[in-house]
Amino acid sequence: MQFAQASTRRQRSDARVHSRGEHPSKRSLARLQQQDSTAAVPCHGPASSMSSTGASCRYEPVQNIFKPVPRRHRHLQLSAEPLMVRAAKGQEVERPPCWMMRQAGRYQQAYRELAKKHPSFRERSETTDLIVEISLQPWKSFRPDGVILFSDILTPLPALGVPFEIDDAKGPIIAEPVRSMEQVTRLQPLDLQQLHFVGEALTSLRQEVNGQAAVLGFVGSPWTLATYVIEGSSSGLYKTIKTMIHGNPDLLSALLSHLAEQIATYSCYQIRSGAQCIQLFDSWGGQLPPQVWDRWSRPYIETIVKRIKAEHPDVPVTLYANGSGGLIERLARTGADVIGLDWTLDMADARARLQKEGNPAVQGNIDPVMLFADQDSIATAVRDCIAKAGPRGHILNLGHGVLVGTPEENVAFMFDMARKSTYKQAVAA
Repeated sequence: MQFAQASTRRQRSDARVHSRGEHPSKRSLARLQQQDSTAAVPCHGPASSMSSTGASCRYEPVQNIFKPVPRRHRHLQLSAEPLMVRAAKGQEVERPPCWMMRQAGRYQQAYRELAKKHPSFRERSETTDLIVEISLQPWKSFRPDGVILFSDILTPLPALGVPFEIDDAKGPIIAEPVRSMEQVTRLQPLDLQQLHFVGEALTSLRQEVNGQAAVLGFVGSPWTLATYVIEGSSSGLYKTIKTMIHGNPDLLSALLSHLAEQIATYSCYQIRSGAQCIQLFDSWGGQLPPQVWDRWSRPYIETIVKRIKAEHPDVPVTLYANGSGGLIERLARTGADVIGLDWTLDMADARARLQKEGNPAVQGNIDPVMLFADQDSIATAVRDCIAKAGPRGHILNLGHGVLVGTPEENVAFMFDMARKSTYKQAVAA
């Protein structure tokens, strides 16, 4: 109740400042400046604004809510950054940080109770107070080293002119799939005003976490988003988009290029709003043969990574592609700081392969089903993963998201194991 009352007061205050053309989180940033000086200093420059008039939409500069620490204080920043940020940058850390993909979700009783009151996923993922509350549920229960925004990779689509709905049984549904050049030309630049709840939630999460963990934003890769935009729904075969590679490559290239530029904008917006790391999900990139991925996914991922690095060079980017055992060297060549590994890879093999690609940091890669096993088996899997990953540049995670029905006590046990584990202890065991 106290959180709800505070959130209501914030919304009323935000509404007042929004009417004056200011950034809706501007007042709360004064509190954040006092509470969280760990990795960035809030600034109070000009507000963000954008007008959307279809193809003629023009952007004005968006306020940089979190600007880099001055060079004379950079030595303080390095020691104060959250454990996960330091590990992502390859710095020496006391233990591997741990968070879990889908750590907020239906396996948690608290989430299921909230979902009864708010049965629409779109409502839960597009309402600032609910996003914050759900994102913080695993933080309050398990104290992970990363708190990821509760959202969906499809969330920015309406702000691009691609409306969608979510069917409880079928998943996302796009009534008018994009399959013509005329439709591509009608797509609009990203209207960030339609995504205000994302920025507001990230700013609030930085306040709530208060430097004790990293706040993570995330986006979908252009290829993965295009599979939904073109197929019109989830797909097992991706027949339409794969056929388009050969039948209408100009159309596909135009769509992917537009998505890449707009998702780069969305990524930087999340960082300016408070995200300290960005995870880029190329969820269905693993469905492509390596040489096809090189042409139809990699260049568009590189566009996003380059833009992030140009505007926010100190923010780590993690790239994850499910089923990417044949792609991990290619993933490393995109410029991403961290390569997410699924559970089908042996961690030692993956490390050896990536050694030849600049030895980026890695994330993963416990089998999600392991969390249904007994706790001795979980402990063995955690120690094996840590020992094989090595003492630097490892973020402990699952190889995919937490599964529905996973016992909460086993999630808690894995987090406890991570807090107690060091590389030396894992090797000794």
